[in-house]
Amino acid sequence: MNAERLTTPTEKVQELQEKLGHAAKENKKRRFHALYDKVYRMDVLREAWRRVKKNGGAAGVDRITIKDIEEQGETLFLLKCQHMLREGKYRPSPVRRQYIPKKDGKQRPLGIPTVQDRVIQMATKLVIEPIFEADFQDTSFGFRPKRDAKQALDRVRKACNRKGNWVIDVDIQGYFDNINQEKLMKLVEMRISDRRILKLIRKWLTVGVMEEGSVKRSDVGTPQGGVISPLLANIYLNYFDVLWDTYGELTRYADDFVVVCKTKADADRAFEVIRTIMERLELTLHPTKTRIVGLWTGEEGFDFLGLHHRKTKAENSQGKLYFTTQQWIGKKAEQTIRDEVKERLAPPSMRFLSFEDHIRWLNERIPGWRNYYHTPYGLKKLAKLDWYVHQRMTKWYAKKRQRSRWMGSSREVKRISKQLGLKTLL
Repeated sequence: MNAERLTTPTEKVQELQEKLGHAAKENKKRRFHALYDKVYRMDVLREAWRRVKKNGGAAGVDRITIKDIEEQGETLFLLKCQHMLREGKYRPSPVRRQYIPKKDGKQRPLGIPTVQDRVIQMATKLVIEPIFEADFQDTSFGFRPKRDAKQALDRVRKACNRKGNWVIDVDIQGYFDNINQEKLMKLVEMRISDRRILKLIRKWLTVGVMEEGSVKRSDVGTPQGGVISPLLANIYLNYFDVLWDTYGELTRYADDFVVVCKTKADADRAFEVIRTIMERLELTLHPTKTRIVGLWTGEEGFDFLGLHHRKTKAENSQGKLYFTTQQWIGKKAEQTIRDEVKERLAPPSMRFLSFEDHIRWLNERIPGWRNYYHTPYGLKKLAKLDWYVHQRMTKWYAKKRQRSRWMGSSREVKRISKQLGLKTLL
């Protein structure tokens, strides 16, 4: 008799997710009551650990890193997580607050849970996500399995080309910080009745943030940086997706969304519907960033997920002119890339690194930029970015060689870059 093929934790988790997802689709009103014991299954915990380890990230308030856990023993760590969950002894730690400087001088708050909390959140997400996926709408693309930003961008482009001449560009003010926790829990409870799972989620929502030695708690918002936060954020805005009417075609990526309408009247009506639903969710539209954009003259455009969208004239094979929606890298995204390259190559401390070091660093990033931002209408923008990279490399090289005029090194840098295999955005 042939021995049964041993399945990996990943395969076992996929099988569990398929069963839960199928059950949720079969009965849209079913509430799941026996989920908690699945969270501390060893195959689920192992898959959660694999994903957390792959994502990397800093230590939380306990200062324990992923490397520390690897050195102490992964199995021992997972057995400890399993024991705490099974015995009901698990208590999440406050999220460590860290600030990242923004270009406008302000600071963006980032929450860093402990590695243990990230693993247990991931295990919970693996179990409950398929249930909510059965309810999520086709209009939503952010932080969902087998869905991505490129699909969202393609949907927007096609909607604009189907006589979509008016766009509502929506920005929710401080979305993650303003989610009403009680309303969120009611939406979670529509699908989950397992009290221990609900208690887990409440703990993560209310655990608070460690800042300057003291813990600050809030009864609104989801902790940014938490593994489970994007799923909870999608559950909250799925209420909006379900209520959405046919005034325009909605495309949502997390809290960033646009609605494409055929007429100005449709856009005005849709704007009021958006405002009404957001009031129910106790969310506020950003007063200046939320706007109605008219595409039909080609004079206006809008940015969505890093790309600028605008209707411009194009010519078909018969030489006939027509308007089509063109997409190219947005100014903000372009500036982000420029800043990243400059921060790498401009500092005096970077002159001690070799040409190979910088080429390696650039080659790790350029393919990702090219894959995302490469569009038929954005080639000139990408060519300018390639020139900027070359310019920065030349300035770095001239200073390393203590040459006063950097342009004189341009040809030499181009030759060396080619020899070392520098990749390009075009």
